Amino acid sequence: MMMIEVKESRPCFAGLNGQRPEALFGSLPTPCYILDEAALRHNGEILAGVANRTGCKILLAQKAFSNYNLYPILAPYLAGTEASGLFEARLGAEEMPGKEVHVFCGAYRDDQFEELLNYADHIVFNTPAQLAKFGPVAQNTGKSVGLRINPECSTQEGHDIYDPCAPGSRLGTTRAQWEENMTPQLIRLLDGLHFHTLCEQDADALEMTLEAVEDRFGDVLPNMKWLNFGGGHHITRPGYDISRLEKCIRTAQENWNLQVYLEPGEACALNAGYLASRVLDVLKNGQTQIAILDVSAACHMPDVLEMPYRPPLYGAGKPTKTGHTFTLGGPTCLAGDIIGKYNFDSPLNEGDLLLFGDMAIYTTCKNNTFNGMPLPSIYVLRSDGRLQSLRSFEYTDFKFRLGC
Repeated sequence: MMMIEVKESRPCFAGLNGQRPEALFGSLPTPCYILDEAALRHNGEILAGVANRTGCKILLAQKAFSNYNLYPILAPYLAGTEASGLFEARLGAEEMPGKEVHVFCGAYRDDQFEELLNYADHIVFNTPAQLAKFGPVAQNTGKSVGLRINPECSTQEGHDIYDPCAPGSRLGTTRAQWEENMTPQLIRLLDGLHFHTLCEQDADALEMTLEAVEDRFGDVLPNMKWLNFGGGHHITRPGYDISRLEKCIRTAQENWNLQVYLEPGEACALNAGYLASRVLDVLKNGQTQIAILDVSAACHMPDVLEMPYRPPLYGAGKPTKTGHTFTLGGPTCLAGDIIGKYNFDSPLNEGDLLLFGDMAIYTTCKNNTFNGMPLPSIYVLRSDGRLQSLRSFEYTDFKFRLGC
């Protein structure tokens, strides 16, 4: 698998304001997540700027960030939430009240759909068959109905697991599938189309995707009320081409006279959290220096293995021939529970505090208790510098996930 290096421009630790992690977080139990209120607000301001200048609507994709206690920070800047099913839809409706709730699911369940209608405003279907099965009842209850399309335009390298346009993809309706299955009656159910093809990408990839969307579905779009660009837009990353994004939005609006939605998850909480850990043990195997931490890649930052990527670490760099390079691993029995190789100015010792950056996304909403690993506590770094305990976890949180 390809190793994705962290972009140097990511201001992962800007929220520390020059203070050292030990001084800020040394009193906290580890491992623990720390969510950065000021960074969330900064991201919200950037997203709101795009929305205000273009008239598009931007949603929080809860798959990336579901810490609802922080939703009031983001809510003023967003049009609502995006959900992948019943529970996320309910969470968005409850915790961002008065805002829109959009739902896309690969396939909906008969025993959940009626309840889903209580929370969703927009419901997007993956296939014509699902549209035929559930679309009429959704429309009859006043919901805006959409279909996810597959423009068959891959723009990623090294992220195959996240490429919905890969050959044989189960996500989205291709034009061939449209021609085979979409009847005039089904087309009349539709208010909009949805595509989601990007992953941590810039607006040039969106521009390329929109050309493919126009090529394959340009004849359909003038009859739609809205077009959802999906997520994967790295809007709040320094250097992202916001002007090109806004050009894409305006072009779609002008060409097809419709409302444009975006539903980024990562951009909402990019660089807005940390994961604090301490060194439990150090050892050497041949020429490899190893530090075992109280945090696990497999359990607490699963995208490190799934993406894969090397997360940013305060005060550490890429392996070099000088300094002290350590392989950082978790305490689980999984041989591949490796966070990465890092270079330090001095050797690591038992008890040292290590602080990983950009840990608000795909962590707290995605972690697990493999090996009986405790879930890390969650704290909030408030804008005035206060640390607030949000949630702590005990043995019962592990036990009662598995039985009663």
